Amino acid sequence: MLKDIIEIVILSLIQGVSEFLPISSSAHLIIVSSLYEFKSSSLLIDVSLHLGSLLAIVFFFRKELFDISNNHKLLLLIIIGSLPLVVVGYFLHRTGFIYLLRDIKIIAWTTLIFGIFLYFADQNKFNKKISSDLDFKKILYIGLFQTLALIPGVSRAGVTITIGRMLKFNRYDSSKISFLLAIPALTGASVLSLKDILNQSFEINYFVFLSIVLSFLFSYFTVKFFLKYINKFSLNIFVIYRIIIALFLFLIIYN
Repeated sequence: MLKDIIEIVILSLIQGVSEFLPISSSAHLIIVSSLYEFKSSSLLIDVSLHLGSLLAIVFFFRKELFDISNNHKLLLLIIIGSLPLVVVGYFLHRTGFIYLLRDIKIIAWTTLIFGIFLYFADQNKFNKKISSDLDFKKILYIGLFQTLALIPGVSRAGVTITIGRMLKFNRYDSSKISFLLAIPALTGASVLSLKDILNQSFEINYFVFLSIVLSFLFSYFTVKFFLKYINKFSLNIFVIYRIIIALFLFLIIYN
């Protein structure tokens, strides 16, 4: 019982923290699952963790989402930016090819390579903002590159922030674009997984509710901390972290 609760806490922490930081939540969940055989880990728990993160980001940006009904352009931009991920994600999921990408070697290299991309993109000193500079062309670029996040290790937050910085948006607005795009991305992932669950026998228990609540809390405070952090500091700490993780994985793979 206690072991199961500890596993749920760990999984919720990994999901909540890594989902919104540029370090790849899917990679961390796969790594932990490979190193430790968590009995609590299941498709239902995975959906619950994503649902907790989704509720957290919706709650955090509740004011912006309420106002978005009066900002039809931003709503349309979010939809356009999300379409490539929906189309490619659905195709990879239907064909089963997405499961072939869940490989430690792939994760190691994508963690390293896209961490380096993040470093160089973050060197820009530009200061474009969503309110005045985000248009259909830029959001489509971001949306297209977001599809790379279907490869574990790339990081959806990482690649969208990277492209946002390359398109000359400041760190805060690059991150905000990433977070707004997270809402349809998490919704889509939850719907696809839920469809698989409905084809199986499953049981709702208190571990499901615990994972939703903990994932919500970890996700909410991660977003809040991250947006405060990037107003003062660069993204170098996340680049260093990614390099360390990649080197650790290389030692495991090639030793």
